[in-house]
Amino acid sequence: MVSVAALGSATSQLVQGLSADDAARVQAALAYASEAYAGKACTSGQEALDFALGVANTLAFLRSDAETRIAGLMFELTVLDPQAVAGLEARVGKEATDLVTGVRQLIRLRDMTVGKEIIGRGKNAAQQAVAQIETLRKMLLAMASDMRVVLIRLASCLTTLRYFADIKLFNEMTRAYGRETLDLYAPLANRLGIWQLKWELEDLSFRFIEPDTYKRIAKMLEEKRMLREGFVQTAIRRLQTELAAAGIQAEVFGRPKHIYSIWNKMRGKELDFTALYDVRAFRVIVEDVKSCYTVLGLVHNIWTPIPKEFDDYISRPKPNGYQSLHTVVMADDERPLEVQIRTQEMHNFAEYGIAAHWRYKEEGGSNFKGQKYDEKIAWLRQLLAWKSDVADAVVGQEELQREWVEKLKSTSLDDRIFVLTPQARVLELPVGATPIDFAYHLHSEVGHRCRGARVDGVMVPLNTPLKSGQTCEIITAKGAPGTAGPSRDWLGAEYTVSTRTRAKVRAWFHAIDQEETLAHGRALVEKSLQREGKTAVNLEALAHKLGFAKVDDLFISVGKEEFSLRHVEAALHDTGEVVVPEDAVVLGKSRASSVEQGAKSGVLVVGTEGLLTQLAKCCKPAPPDGIVGFVTRGKGVSIHRATCKNFAEMRSKAPERVIHTDWGRTGQDTVYPVDLYIQAGDRQG
Repeated sequence: MVSVAALGSATSQLVQGLSADDAARVQAALAYASEAYAGKACTSGQEALDFALGVANTLAFLRSDAETRIAGLMFELTVLDPQAVAGLEARVGKEATDLVTGVRQLIRLRDMTVGKEIIGRGKNAAQQAVAQIETLRKMLLAMASDMRVVLIRLASCLTTLRYFADIKLFNEMTRAYGRETLDLYAPLANRLGIWQLKWELEDLSFRFIEPDTYKRIAKMLEEKRMLREGFVQTAIRRLQTELAAAGIQAEVFGRPKHIYSIWNKMRGKELDFTALYDVRAFRVIVEDVKSCYTVLGLVHNIWTPIPKEFDDYISRPKPNGYQSLHTVVMADDERPLEVQIRTQEMHNFAEYGIAAHWRYKEEGGSNFKGQKYDEKIAWLRQLLAWKSDVADAVVGQEELQREWVEKLKSTSLDDRIFVLTPQARVLELPVGATPIDFAYHLHSEVGHRCRGARVDGVMVPLNTPLKSGQTCEIITAKGAPGTAGPSRDWLGAEYTVSTRTRAKVRAWFHAIDQEETLAHGRALVEKSLQREGKTAVNLEALAHKLGFAKVDDLFISVGKEEFSLRHVEAALHDTGEVVVPEDAVVLGKSRASSVEQGAKSGVLVVGTEGLLTQLAKCCKPAPPDGIVGFVTRGKGVSIHRATCKNFAEMRSKAPERVIHTDWGRTGQDTVYPVDLYIQAGDRQG
């Protein structure tokens, strides 16, 4: 239980850096919290007031505003008693109450996903799991219109992890909590630029996820601590002497070593513990940017710089705003030493991120800063929604970094929503998406069979727009796959907004139309075979003789009346080499390119302009094949390979219709239909 003395100490910490009026409001909120939390405990087992003080003190340490600190004190009350939010505004004001409501939404999301491991399926399971975690981060941000909500959530995660560490609780629950924090919240702290939160969230999470590895690295750090600190202090004194001689005011101190970061680099670079540069490191804080580069020159004069281990984050800041000079030098003992150089302002930002610099209100006023504020919020949300922490990946590649940032600016969270399945999988959809869009995003078959939907447990019409944070359950028609299908109404804007959804609906109806056309063509061909007394003929062989890759293509062409049955009958009566009638050997106009559209086919009819030319289907000529033309009745000039057997037969019957042709100029995007002959060898291994 929190003592009176501890409460008094907490009060002084909570109001640090605030005006008298803001300090009074925070103190009033603390007094109310002390009464409201009496005798209550969080689900973690921690006393509620102790937890609330931990959250609020972390926010005060990060120099947040009064409203954020008040919300940090009060939000757990509404978690323990949802009805408490009704009277909260009268006590702490609307702004703090809105922040509390935002935090409750994020906690609700956590409650829906806790205990449900994020996994992928198939060959790309790992990539799917990573993508799902990233989508979950985006959802957190979409639900948090005010970034202070994310800040409070980060502080609450840190407070809970500290409690677990204090009581030394190691079980599946704490391991799962550590995994959740490492996957979701530590990356958000990094993108906010709050180093103080990032490293502690990572280290504490890692302590519960990999306790043995954590202890092993901690032990190695402790064993070398005295030697390492002694060396660093000697190096610092040497640098301070040079700084004083150069007349540079600077603060130099050792850089703390963080276990998760050490393990990550050991794993990523496959290095031994002793080979890591940042195990021995110090920072130099100076007054201005010019001094940063002056100090860099001094460092490189004292020690030999290691090639390719210098990073200038001042001229090329990281995407989260981080600025500093990083260099690695070979120290006197022939081992690497890392030095970071930055101004005090850069250091404050590196340690506290936006929490140290973000001003939510005008001086002396209570209103937000309007459009400028909205633009800052929008930009910050995009920064946090960035799919991967690419800062390290683009170091030294200014063009690539600018490209990423420009891409980032062109995207928006405001045109996306994030909806959960009953299994807590998060789907990213366009704003205005309906349950039908949701169903097709899950799977095409689920979309085709969609007959109803429950949103947050309530049945809704299929054209109901969904919102971020909702849970949607799709009710499907029973029966075997393919026995149920969509409605043509779903192609309208009232029912679907996703182009992906509409494409799948159109594809379903196109497939149905194709099936009907195929069935009609099959019936016509079979009737023709019966009439000719050739019902025992091999249909596949017949289709190949007529120039079709498979018999279904023949049926569809006949069903669409693109191929006359008299050509089928002619092939049936032919006893030798099958000759496809001249009217049948030309292709229909291609929708894919201009290659088969008259003069644009890429074929030049020598001595004549403007003639319709079409490529014969029997031999499928393509550059640089030698070609000849045959004038057909009413269908222009059909173009054949010079070696085509069908052309040879037609030429013997009507030599006067042969015309000289050659390939003309074709565009880069011109394509030609060709047959591929692939020969493969199957061998062991």
